[in-house]
Amino acid sequence: MMRLLKYLKPYLLLILIAIALLFVQANADLALPDYLARIVNTGIQLSGIENAVPQAIRQSSMDKLTLFMSEQDKASVLADYRLADKTSDDYAQLVKKFPGLANEPLFVSNPIDQAEIDRINPIMAKPLLVVYSVEQAMADPNKLAALAQGMGFDLSKIPSGMDLFTVLHKLPASQRTVMISSINTAINQKFGALTATMLTQAATAAVKSEYVAVGIDMGRFELNYLLRVGGIMLGLTLLSGVSTIMVSYLAARTAAGFGRDVRKAQFTKVESFSSTEFDQFSTTSLVTRSTNDITQVQMVVFMILRMVIYAPIIGVGAIIHAFRLDTSMWWIIAVAVGVLLTLVLSVMTIALPKFRIVQKLTDRLNLVIRENLSGMMVIRAFNRQKFELDRFDTANKDITSVLLFIGRTMVVMMPVMMLIMNGVTVLIIWIGSHQVAQANMQVGDVIAFMQYTIQVVFAFLMMSMMFIILPGAVVSAGRIAEVLNTEPVIKDSLEPQNFSDPFVGTIEFRNVSFHYPDAEEDILHDISFIARPGQTTAFIGSTGSGKSTVVNLIPRFYDVTAGSILVDNIDIRQVTQHDLRDKIGYIPQKGILFSGTVDSNLRYADENASEEDLKEAADIAQATEFIFNGDGAHNGNGFHAQDGTEQGDVNQDGNDHQDGSGFQTEISQSGTNVSGGQKQRLSIARALVKKPPIYIFDDSFSAVDFKTDAALRRALKRQTSNSTILIVTQRVSTIKNAEQIIVLDEGRIVGKGTHQELMQDCEEYKEIATSQLSQEELL
Repeated sequence: MMRLLKYLKPYLLLILIAIALLFVQANADLALPDYLARIVNTGIQLSGIENAVPQAIRQSSMDKLTLFMSEQDKASVLADYRLADKTSDDYAQLVKKFPGLANEPLFVSNPIDQAEIDRINPIMAKPLLVVYSVEQAMADPNKLAALAQGMGFDLSKIPSGMDLFTVLHKLPASQRTVMISSINTAINQKFGALTATMLTQAATAAVKSEYVAVGIDMGRFELNYLLRVGGIMLGLTLLSGVSTIMVSYLAARTAAGFGRDVRKAQFTKVESFSSTEFDQFSTTSLVTRSTNDITQVQMVVFMILRMVIYAPIIGVGAIIHAFRLDTSMWWIIAVAVGVLLTLVLSVMTIALPKFRIVQKLTDRLNLVIRENLSGMMVIRAFNRQKFELDRFDTANKDITSVLLFIGRTMVVMMPVMMLIMNGVTVLIIWIGSHQVAQANMQVGDVIAFMQYTIQVVFAFLMMSMMFIILPGAVVSAGRIAEVLNTEPVIKDSLEPQNFSDPFVGTIEFRNVSFHYPDAEEDILHDISFIARPGQTTAFIGSTGSGKSTVVNLIPRFYDVTAGSILVDNIDIRQVTQHDLRDKIGYIPQKGILFSGTVDSNLRYADENASEEDLKEAADIAQATEFIFNGDGAHNGNGFHAQDGTEQGDVNQDGNDHQDGSGFQTEISQSGTNVSGGQKQRLSIARALVKKPPIYIFDDSFSAVDFKTDAALRRALKRQTSNSTILIVTQRVSTIKNAEQIIVLDEGRIVGKGTHQELMQDCEEYKEIATSQLSQEELL
């Protein structure tokens, strides 16, 4: 997988933007549980009161609070408030907001920032609790007795019509200080275990009482808070959703571009392969690597950008937020993470080796399918459908059994993870309820902690989904890299030479020996000959004698093992493959046509060829008649018009119709709508369009009838009179008039000369010739 990372460099900016958006999404998702806790803790439990700094407080209440403040704190608090009464300039506005102002003056908070609120929160919280507790005690004899016992004196002795705060105001400063200290001690015993945050939250009950006293509608106040926090949550959710969409788009764009680039690189690499590399990689394997393997890696790239990067961000962030809420339950997350890691590692250890097997079995299945489709006519002819069905069934069952094993292994992950998540939820509720009962946590914090723990579990769940496809993708990436890292055996020279101008086309084999890669023995032994322009050099011999191997060495489909091949006295290894092959017109034994039209197939040799060049090449290759007249176009062995008539009827004046017939006739994939002989003639015509100085016919007349063969050779002789022609054939009649005939037997030259010379001097050639021709034809 790492070897393919260089193909992501063009998309680095998109990746960085996607990662930034993932952080935005993660922060939005991580903030939601906090706001949920605020809704529960503040919005519902505290009626929307966020702190112990009231927006407005009665003057009488403020006087009570300042009794329990130091002079410094008193001055600090009063600096953040202003006294409002009926003489205030904004009285009309204030009385609408605080109706209690009509009854008595109020201290109204000045515009202050959150930092100032946080600073005076603890200063206000404790006095609010003290005043509120004393007022509650004064209204309840039982609470009054408890408070009096805590202070060490009897509050019931307070004169009728007076309260504790009035008494405190009337006491001398020294006695007031002692009494306030006693009250603070009693309150501290009651609320001393509370943290600063919980002390502030406890004081909100006093703030609520004050708000009711100044005429604030608490129902509306609470609703406004819920709507405000809910609106923030909605905005965060929208931000998270937009980020998700954008990340998905960027990830899809990156993955698709990555897949395109890797596919192009692999195709380009395969295009540079010699026959040696094609012997190493089967066709079906290369097809699988270019399609299925790249698709799997492309999917992993998308998953990494969309989920794998996001998972640790949200997981680590959730852990940090959870610990910020409560550190006493950290072990719950640790246990959950430990169990999840153990599960994932165990599953992957079992499943990973199987993914390697799957790719090999996929190659095998594709091979069976490809052979069945390409050999369907032979299969039917020999009634081997049952055998092929069994062969396919075996390959299909092999891959199915492995995939089922992987599926059964992977399927364990989801239910176990859900069990872990639900178990963690129950455990948090159980432990959290005790924390709430002991006033160590609030209900909203427990809910938020549970949400963060679930986010941690879901982070591992996302990672596990990645682990399901990652092993297969790793194997696929290795297979792709194997192709990309394969260096072709046949390479151009670092300092290539150029052919002389004008180019002659003389080919010389000097003591050439050759063996195929990994073969133990040479298949060609000490081959030497010269093929000159204007002459035909033919190769004949029994099957397996090395005829095709000889001519395949000229375009450097393979390189010689020993000796050298020279073209115009230059070793072909010293010129570029492009320059060498540009001089050669190659016609293989099995005619290869591409889907398109006759025109596009002929222009494959020269896309700038004129119409006259195409017609001339078709005439020489004896292909004009079936191209324009539809000769032999029956039952898929030729061309058929869409209306069922033969295509390309010729007008009386000899011109072809312009109705999509002739050169515009469609050629189906692999040329299945033409016969074998027509394929060969079109292949010959394609080479003639190129007009190269060297022609190589690798048994290219084998599917052509004798009459057409003779006519083709006569026309070819006129057209290629100045070219070097090499012909591989089994027919003596095809090469009878060749200027040089080379007879091969087991990779060695056993005869060389003209037909007449070989009939006298070469027994192998004489044996072949007499077996094919009559006595009159031999002369």
